[in-house]
Amino acid sequence: MLRTALVLLLATAIPCAAAGLPEDYAKKGSISVAVIPNYPPLELRDPASGELSGFDVELGNAIAARLGTKMNWQETSFEQMLPSLATGRIDLVLSGMSDIATRHETASFIDYMKTGPQFMVRAARAGEFPDMLALCGKSAGASRRTSIPKEITAWSDAHCVAAGKPAISIVGTEGSADARTQLKQGRIDAAVQGNETLPYVMGLEPDTYLALGTPIALQYTGIAIPVKETGLQQAMAGALDALIADGTYKALLEKWKLTENAVDKAVINGGK
Repeated sequence: MLRTALVLLLATAIPCAAAGLPEDYAKKGSISVAVIPNYPPLELRDPASGELSGFDVELGNAIAARLGTKMNWQETSFEQMLPSLATGRIDLVLSGMSDIATRHETASFIDYMKTGPQFMVRAARAGEFPDMLALCGKSAGASRRTSIPKEITAWSDAHCVAAGKPAISIVGTEGSADARTQLKQGRIDAAVQGNETLPYVMGLEPDTYLALGTPIALQYTGIAIPVKETGLQQAMAGALDALIADGTYKALLEKWKLTENAVDKAVINGGK
């Protein structure tokens, strides 16, 4: 009886999803992850402690715990993320990366959030922008490293140009923070970034910004994993589904004000 109880105790101490982790990753004891802590609330440095924080970080650590391993977070630049993944310097990217079809040759994506780029204007100019069409002929800034400038162009062509209105003038910026800075300085009329970031950003600077309209496109945010690493892809997807089922995923979304960005289950390469 004692032996049986001991066996049961040991079994319950082993994470239930650990069997899904490929042997080479299990032996290594960690998964190396690329991250850029400049996209709150997904990833950031805690202002008080300087520690790596954010939804992506907490979700990644929860997935790792479910798989019986840990995440080895490695800060890098956006430009180096996919090349590092392709050369094996990192195992995956978990840093607010959009799942878009042009990236599928390098990586497969485990989609864990749905997002969409959304316009924001200065709250002080709210009266000038009763709706999104008021942006026609105005300037909008967005990170040139993302697909957002192309999506602004597509929206502008469909809603401004098609209606005989002037197109939106697009300003490529060094990132979302740069776009917001230019917006506050009056150098652009609107900034565009993922709607998943807006509640956090607007909470940091109350009465500064106004989110305008609705997202102009649907995107998925995913965990990028090398195409050939199908075992790791399945393990990560299974762990994410387990966190969705047990409520951990929902709790993290609520903590970081991301409930509108939830997905029902993990999807591989859902981006277009």
